[in-house]
Amino acid sequence: MRSPLKVQRSFYPEGPAVCHNIVLHTAGGIVGGDRLEQNIHLQADSHALITTAAAGKVYRSKGQEARHTIEIKVESGACLEWLPQETIIFNGAVYRQDLRVELAPGASWLGWEITRFGRTARGEQFLQGNWRSHSEVWQQGYPLWIERQWLPGSETSFNSPHGLAGEPIVGMLCWLSQPITSDLLEQVKKLWNAKENQGEAGVTQLIAGLLCRYRGTSTSEVRNWFTEVWQLLRLSSSGCSVKKPRVWI
Repeated sequence: MRSPLKVQRSFYPEGPAVCHNIVLHTAGGIVGGDRLEQNIHLQADSHALITTAAAGKVYRSKGQEARHTIEIKVESGACLEWLPQETIIFNGAVYRQDLRVELAPGASWLGWEITRFGRTARGEQFLQGNWRSHSEVWQQGYPLWIERQWLPGSETSFNSPHGLAGEPIVGMLCWLSQPITSDLLEQVKKLWNAKENQGEAGVTQLIAGLLCRYRGTSTSEVRNWFTEVWQLLRLSSSGCSVKKPRVWI
């Protein structure tokens, strides 16, 4: 069966050194029984930014699981910025995403995931279904970061402080490249604390980078924060400012 994922032509809004690619899902969303697979390979000393043309959608299922598998390999000296737009999990959806990244020595990866549970504009909550997100990043056989998230659709999970606490949006940003300084860690925290945000956020130092988390009600709030963190990390690691993909505007 032909894949519904298409890559638009490459863009170079930052000049020839950084390639922007936009992934278009021609089917508009996935349903139970669908299987999507992506394989991405960055050659040595390359720099790519990959995003999506629109928000992803996972529709209600009669019980079959929809699954999305992403395999990424980043060679030495290369940098990948993996910045998909949000994924909307419809009530009743059964979905699993598996992300595995292999980093060569000297490689860099920044990725984020923003998930909305339920079509909140319609007052919908995620009270039925199942969501899993498995992410892991390895370097020369050593795990730099492994995460397993699972949320069963139920009123308890949606409203529990150990679940969503009634907040329909969660976000995660992970940067793995090199150990960060305590000063940079504090700067990332201040980006959140300096504004009157409505959601909840946390920042964790990793052995070779950092992890940011969000729980709240606003996609724009989490994306704006993540974009500011991305900008700060870009400047600290390469001295270059970010250039937002045109599809976001």
